[in-house]
Amino acid sequence: MTNLPKVVENRKKRVGRGYGSGKGGHTVGRGQKGQKSRTKIGVLFEGVKVKKSLLKRLPFQRGKGKNKGGKGPVIVNVEALNILPAGSKVTIETLIKARIVDEKDARAYGVKILGNGKLEKKLIIEVPASKSVLKFLEKSAKV
Repeated sequence: MTNLPKVVENRKKRVGRGYGSGKGGHTVGRGQKGQKSRTKIGVLFEGVKVKKSLLKRLPFQRGKGKNKGGKGPVIVNVEALNILPAGSKVTIETLIKARIVDEKDARAYGVKILGNGKLEKKLIIEVPASKSVLKFLEKSAKV
């Protein structure tokens, strides 16, 4: 029992528990009179100055989950599709197999093809694509 650690921390002063406690009697370490001496005040309380108070300076938060931030579909550029073999179907599964997109993100958020770069092969696209990509595919199909 002799090798127990010595307790160094002092206990919290219990105010208003008699004169012998060191913080007892009359004002109990709260000074004299006034709001702060009588009751607890909230942390955000700044008096009656409503115009400049912290809560009034913060912007409104309308609707549920305002700060979640929705993540859109995974973007794939047309030039990345050149990896796929000619005449193949472009689906989420083929993009995952070719390691163009991450499986977890593609399944959760979907995939969209954007027209950045040039497509050198004819492909059958079954994934949502931008208007510019669709126009390009129509032109290449006519040729």
